[in-house]
Amino acid sequence: MRCQLLLLLSLMACSPAWAKKVDLDYHVRLLPANGQAEVRLTLAEGSSVRSLDFDLGKAGTYSGFQADGQWQVADKGERGVWHPAPGKTSLSYRVQLDQKLRSGAYSSRITPHWALFLGDQLVPPARLDQQDGTELVARLWFDLPEGWKSIETSWPRIGKDKFRIDNVSRLFDRPTGWMLAGDLGSRRARLGETEVTVAAPVGQGMRRMDSLTLLTFVWPQLQAVFPRNPPKLLLVGARDGMWRGAMAAQGSLYMHSARPMISENGSSPLLRELVQLFAQIHGRDGSDWLIESLTDYYASELLRRAGGVSDDRYEAWQARLSKQAAKVTQLKGEQANPAQVARGVLLLQALDKEIRIHTQAKRSLDDVARALMRLRSVSTEEFVQISESVLGRRSEVLQSKVLR
Repeated sequence: MRCQLLLLLSLMACSPAWAKKVDLDYHVRLLPANGQAEVRLTLAEGSSVRSLDFDLGKAGTYSGFQADGQWQVADKGERGVWHPAPGKTSLSYRVQLDQKLRSGAYSSRITPHWALFLGDQLVPPARLDQQDGTELVARLWFDLPEGWKSIETSWPRIGKDKFRIDNVSRLFDRPTGWMLAGDLGSRRARLGETEVTVAAPVGQGMRRMDSLTLLTFVWPQLQAVFPRNPPKLLLVGARDGMWRGAMAAQGSLYMHSARPMISENGSSPLLRELVQLFAQIHGRDGSDWLIESLTDYYASELLRRAGGVSDDRYEAWQARLSKQAAKVTQLKGEQANPAQVARGVLLLQALDKEIRIHTQAKRSLDDVARALMRLRSVSTEEFVQISESVLGRRSEVLQSKVLR
């Protein structure tokens, strides 16, 4: 009996509920004049962490490091290792927020009136070596320039310009996802169990209500296929000098404010990124075609199911896909081109029809997609196996030569 009691106490002591909680605060001061941000990491008890080994990436992105404890730079400046001092301890540095692509457009930018960037930029990814029985409780604080009214992130707000960072899939919680600060205009709605915010700097031409209406329109169809209920979703955009694309990140989406939500050819950059954010399906072993084709398929299919595409427009889209994919003989490869993606969409459409016919409409490609969501990554061979399991027989569609 005594041994059982000791074992029970030992197991309880190892559980997260009994872990020693140590505050980890990220304090960020935005510096428009320099195109930078000043970041300070503060540990309430430095002895709880043996080291943080940061991946500093491209030279010049991070600079001016000052640390309590020991700071070492390794691998020709590509890595930095912090051994915190005991007690309350800090590491501070500056990060370049202005980032340009080869085209000259900004992928992230800070101006005198607003800033749009990825939270991932603020704190580089790191390998955490901490004491056993310790749990870091991370919070993010912003010190905004004078005249800037607000900051939006995809994380729960716990005070003015203050957020709680908690990612259960990571040991080291750091800010991630799109963030937007300045003189902002925002529109909000609750869709299902998710608080959705569409925000952009004032005067940047973002169609906030149009975007929110489109999201509201397709949301039931989206959740029917990809049953996720994130607490928050943030859609941000801007125009001046920004990259003319769209991209999903942690709990958030970016779209250039001049991009149409639905293009003339029926595609939707916004819905495409929304599908990627919810599906979170990752390919391997030359299966990029599968991920890109699934994304394109559902971006248009969800709009069709919601009643946003007429039959004649859908037929015109089909004709365009068939013409684009006509010369494709092989789908597998490291990076799928547009023609391969179009051919992949046609194959998925045929597979969906095959599954519905042979299961008397009891199952569909949606069942395959939900199964893929449960995998860390998927190969083409695994996709075929799962599809045939859903179908309950060998698939004639998946015997296509383009998959060999």
